[in-house]
Amino acid sequence: MESVTMTNKPVLSFFASLPLFFAACGQQPPVPQAETPEQVRIVYIAKNVGNPYFDSIDRGFQKAAEELGFEFTHVGPPTAEATSQLPLIRQQIQRGVNVIAISPNSTDALNQAFSRAMDRGIIVLSVNSDITGSEAHRHGAILPMDFNITGSSQIELMGSLIDYEGKFAILSSTTDAPDQNFWIEGMKEALNDPQYENMELVTIVYGNDDPQKSLVEAEALLTRYPDLRGIISPTTVGIAAAAQAVESANRAPQVQVTGLGTPNQMRRFIENGTVEAFALWDPSNVGYVAGHLGTLLALGQLEAEAGARLETPAFGGFELGENAVVIAGPPLVFTKENINDFHF
Repeated sequence: MESVTMTNKPVLSFFASLPLFFAACGQQPPVPQAETPEQVRIVYIAKNVGNPYFDSIDRGFQKAAEELGFEFTHVGPPTAEATSQLPLIRQQIQRGVNVIAISPNSTDALNQAFSRAMDRGIIVLSVNSDITGSEAHRHGAILPMDFNITGSSQIELMGSLIDYEGKFAILSSTTDAPDQNFWIEGMKEALNDPQYENMELVTIVYGNDDPQKSLVEAEALLTRYPDLRGIISPTTVGIAAAAQAVESANRAPQVQVTGLGTPNQMRRFIENGTVEAFALWDPSNVGYVAGHLGTLLALGQLEAEAGARLETPAFGGFELGENAVVIAGPPLVFTKENINDFHF
């Protein structure tokens, strides 16, 4: 026993001194790899708090946590500016979580913080949207649908509502929002198709994912363009504000509102005829898949690379695509006929 004790003392002393060594170097020690799901600590950082869409993603994480047993927390900034998430990322790095899952407010403003987390051995996942062009600063991304078709599908939906003719506007979230900007580029590209030659995009405005500002912007569109035929809002806050503006102005069905929204927030507008159709997906699926992916990556049981296979109890298997992207499910179009089948 004495020889064992004497042999281990230097080793124990070395590991005990590691935090002091890293502190002296101005660095933080690496996060120990979890050995069981119960040791995995996952945090989800939403774009902003008080947004029902991100609350749905949160519920998906909670379902995965119930199945796997990992520790889960959910935080978010009060506003959705490009750098508002930076302090939260730094806090979670300091906490030493195993997985940072985030719905990023910028494609590049957070890269340095992401790299710092990855250097410590923390898994970084982009959730609901990707940091396009900066994929090296995260391990993988979980998208609710194939975002390459989101923009074109929104144009087709608007076209079907206005008989493919007339002026329409886009009410987006923030000027830096990576997902919305990517979809809007897809909308612009789709408009080059001859079938949309009689549709005109007159302007793009931004409501910053704030209900009151989004409402003001929507009301201004109705005033500025008396012959406006439609508003596309690819954000849950914006589409509800646009519907409210059209309802208050009694401009339906002259002005068609569509975009991306949740059934619960849009149910009234569908039922009273203000809105005929809008699209989305089930965001809880995104959190659920992210919870499973993050856990397996943190345990070292899966590699974040194209072709890797993720299995889940609820939805079966998912294959990681290029840049380790996982598509959580197909898009859904909600109408009066099916909206009461969904509750989120």
